[in-house]
Amino acid sequence: MAPGIPAAMERPHFIGIGGAGMSGIAKILTRRGAKVAGSDSKESATAEALRALGATVHIGHAAGHLADDATCVVVSSAIRADNPELVRAGDLAIPVVHRSDALASLMEGLRPIAVAGTHGKTTTTSMLAVALTELGLDPSYAIGGDLAGPGTNATHGEGAIFVAEADESDRSFHKYDPEVAIVLNVELDHHANYASMDEIYDSFETFVGKVVPDGTLVVSADQAGAVELTRRVRDLSALKVVTYGEDASADVRVHKITQRGLTSEVTVVLNGKYLTFTVSVPGRHYALNAVAALAAGVALGIPAHNLASALGKYTGVKRRLQLKGEAAGVQVIDSYAHHPTEMTADLEAMRGAASDARLLVVFQPHLFSRTQELGTEMGQALALADASVVLDIYPAREDPIPGITSTLIIDAAQAAGADVTAVHDKATVPEVIAGMAKPGDLVLTMGAGDVTDLGPQILDHLSS
Repeated sequence: MAPGIPAAMERPHFIGIGGAGMSGIAKILTRRGAKVAGSDSKESATAEALRALGATVHIGHAAGHLADDATCVVVSSAIRADNPELVRAGDLAIPVVHRSDALASLMEGLRPIAVAGTHGKTTTTSMLAVALTELGLDPSYAIGGDLAGPGTNATHGEGAIFVAEADESDRSFHKYDPEVAIVLNVELDHHANYASMDEIYDSFETFVGKVVPDGTLVVSADQAGAVELTRRVRDLSALKVVTYGEDASADVRVHKITQRGLTSEVTVVLNGKYLTFTVSVPGRHYALNAVAALAAGVALGIPAHNLASALGKYTGVKRRLQLKGEAAGVQVIDSYAHHPTEMTADLEAMRGAASDARLLVVFQPHLFSRTQELGTEMGQALALADASVVLDIYPAREDPIPGITSTLIIDAAQAAGADVTAVHDKATVPEVIAGMAKPGDLVLTMGAGDVTDLGPQILDHLSS
């Protein structure tokens, strides 16, 4: 039932093909029969997975990697103008397509669900992908992380539904025309692209305005930014608004969330009836993500009790409170959290799961601009841990900002009463943590950069 390959996508070349968003689109196009090629800065499991599907993946960036007969070059906002492949595309007059436009073209003719919000997009998109697949609806999906079960971030399905993560960071979510839009929360982030909350609201209003006539907005009734957005878009014609959450006014009201170790049991009230289901990851925020997924599926006409049961099959996404292993009586868990709200939510979830155990955190700040704006709040969040190690800032796509270092976070954490240690050499962290940890402790590696690589190394040191 899914459409074929858009003409411009028959022989695409992806610059940065190993990225979470880019690789997902490349995988779907490959499965649809496109001749996919691309390049990435380093070798990875993602590059190997793409080659196994038939894609050509070059390591490093060079003009010669771009074939003369490429029908387009796909880029993300992270690709710089002086990239040699992008420069060659200009010389050859090959069309350059933004990642969001490529993804939008893959949704044409289908029933898209677009999941937006400052936090929780990957988890909620994943929950929907797993539940719809479990129900035999064979959806297509594109997610910003690998599902723990299938181990992939994207697939081409033969069903009518396409579930996609909708990224607000560069306003690219304005390119989609969803039948159902989910907005989990609205907060100030991505400071290089948004100067104020007013700009954020305007951007989300534009996204909601792209919902097709008689389509549905599923939006939080609890989070202040989402509530304000709902107020602003309530009068849009031909838009159905469904609110969810713990607030008494919610259309899909959360009656109770009970944490049971590393899982949660959720009871909601929907159309006057109580419905209980299990979420196989800890934390109130993940339970609320599952309720948003439930509301979105119901908006597409899927029976609520079927969806609730299927959502229980979700087992997590890599890097979203993912258990990496246990050694010497110490569990090591990985978290992608990098914004203070995410950090607080994951730390509270782990604190609830830890019972009387100590919680040790290895935190790597992500981006100079985010640290500049939110470093104090990051430090305050770390006060929820028993002890923390803070690394240097992971720059990703940014150049350094004079005077902005991890010290900003460490000072704020110590002012909040936290036990914090600065570690500038990442390679020494496994030894430091192995020296701190005791049987029964939980170790949480946290951040959106390469801090995730430390989990297995910490386990090795603990074992020895």
